[in-house]
Amino acid sequence: QVQLVESGGGLVQAGGSLRLSCVASGSIFRITAMGWYRQAPGKQRDLVATITSGGTTTYAGSVKGRFTISRDNAKNTVYLQMNSLKPEDTAVYYCAFLGMNNYWGQGTQVTVSS
Repeated sequence: QVQLVESGGGLVQAGGSLRLSCVASGSIFRITAMGWYRQAPGKQRDLVATITSGGTTTYAGSVKGRFTISRDNAKNTVYLQMNSLKPEDTAVYYCAFLGMNNYWGQGTQVTVSS
């Protein structure tokens, strides 16, 4: 069983920045890919970014160049740095442990005002 605890969400004006953090339990964090997803009201949950155990990253086209995913294996933590935020980035953001079984955090709300 893996537990994920997210933090860092909040209310920010358009053009602002936020950094999300996700701390994972378990010793296999360092060998597992991690990801961030988001779900806006009335919409499906969409991929935002992923990072492999080796540090290879992928991004959704809508966030490429604005968001950066990173990880600190010593701290069992994955981050999502979000810059140049837009109102359409408003959603609940979920951390995901992408192993043989996938695990999800409880989500953290990000609201971007225009």
